[in-house]
Amino acid sequence: MTKFTFTEKKDTRSGFGVGLHELGQNNNKVVALCADLTGSLKMDAFKKDFPERFYQVGIAEANMMGLAAGMSISGKIPFTGTFANFSTGRVYDQIRQSIAYSGKNVKICASHAGLTLGEDGATHQILEDIGMMKMLPGMTVIVPCDYAQTKAATIALGNHVGPTYLRFGRPSWPIFTTDRPFIIGKADKMIEGKDVTIFACGHLVWNAIEAEAVLAAKGISVELINIHTIKPLDVEAVLASVEKTRCVVTCEEHQMNGGLGDAIAQVLARTNPTPLEMVAVNDSFGESGTPTQLLKKYGLGPENIVAAVEKVLKRKK
Repeated sequence: MTKFTFTEKKDTRSGFGVGLHELGQNNNKVVALCADLTGSLKMDAFKKDFPERFYQVGIAEANMMGLAAGMSISGKIPFTGTFANFSTGRVYDQIRQSIAYSGKNVKICASHAGLTLGEDGATHQILEDIGMMKMLPGMTVIVPCDYAQTKAATIALGNHVGPTYLRFGRPSWPIFTTDRPFIIGKADKMIEGKDVTIFACGHLVWNAIEAEAVLAAKGISVELINIHTIKPLDVEAVLASVEKTRCVVTCEEHQMNGGLGDAIAQVLARTNPTPLEMVAVNDSFGESGTPTQLLKKYGLGPENIVAAVEKVLKRKK
């Protein structure tokens, strides 16, 4: 068992802001566009130091996607920034037609995703975005788990060619991946185990770490894998782990339909049918509340992961 601890909490959106600024320092082809949420997306430093490469488009998200697509044609590397709900649901047609269809090199960077957006409530807590974006042909979908990984993912996108959706969040969250490598499309095995595999992404990776400690105390050996890249999925890592443990729990801050669990289930159904339980939102919109309250109410806490593991182990037997 590997122990993970943290000494600091920081929001993942700040990791995006720092990564974007570092990219701006090292690559003058990087441009940033924002839909009237510069402070919320932590794009202030980029705007201050590279004003000629920052475009404030106002509350006109569809226009922002069209501008980004056009800029990519001239060799620029556009990073768009707004809330996840506005980055996907509001502009899906523009993304599909102007970015995905022609494979434009646009980085769609989406903050305030999922239930942990908190008090803004259901209208802003998009829980369908991973599914919407991963269904688009050629779209890369990345869901980092903490500040350090979000920074690393943002920097990695500077050299990645093709349309990408980068999903991150609002709340302060434990930082625990500082010294771990980040490679787009390559899963990160965080804990080696033999009884059950937990595949997690985003904020739920930390909840899975907390669940693993409880399960270890009960004598259950967990293999925990951080699937930060939902698409392309690291199928080799998935199958190698499942071949060993023979049962799976998936964890995500998203609807059960269309997300990480859905992607894992498809792989297993086609290649290696395996008992699987999903920790995710079950066909429901969110509501207003603190991140902790909402994760608990909608069944995404460490205790829910523990219960899902115990359930899938019974199915395995």
